[in-house]
Amino acid sequence: MTVFEAIQKRYSCRAYQEKQIEQEKLDKLTEAARLAPSAKNTQDWRFVVVTDSQIKEKVAANTNRPQVFEKAGAIIVGCSNSDYVMQCGQAIAPIDVSIALEHICLQATELGLATCWIGSFNTENIREILGIPGGINIVELMAVGYPADSAKQPNRLSTDEIICYNKWQF
Repeated sequence: MTVFEAIQKRYSCRAYQEKQIEQEKLDKLTEAARLAPSAKNTQDWRFVVVTDSQIKEKVAANTNRPQVFEKAGAIIVGCSNSDYVMQCGQAIAPIDVSIALEHICLQATELGLATCWIGSFNTENIREILGIPGGINIVELMAVGYPADSAKQPNRLSTDEIICYNKWQF
């Protein structure tokens, strides 16, 4: 599978088989995250990979779709240990963690797994459940597992509607 094929095939999975993910596949996912770029090479991302069914159930209960996410093989909690803000005014935490999580998405797709970004969660409860210290930013959660549904590709705008060259022309 090419990178472009993985991009085309990747979707937000909302139904998972209750099936464990093999450790070698989890290792490939975490290696994909490790290789992601980060601002000033800070490598500020940190990940808690939740595979224990009882802990996963507690984490899922603090999301907007607990019945979906608790069935995933893993819930990956993407964190950052940095509060650095770039000259452009953007904090690196959400950018760096998002890049690494998208590496995980694409690697998961190649491995026959599916993912779903989870942006609706109770940060403080997740922090308590997983013992994440107060100085660490919990940026995003991601469900990963064997899909029990099929890809539903949403409508996308055409490139003419989102791309212009050399000057803002929208």
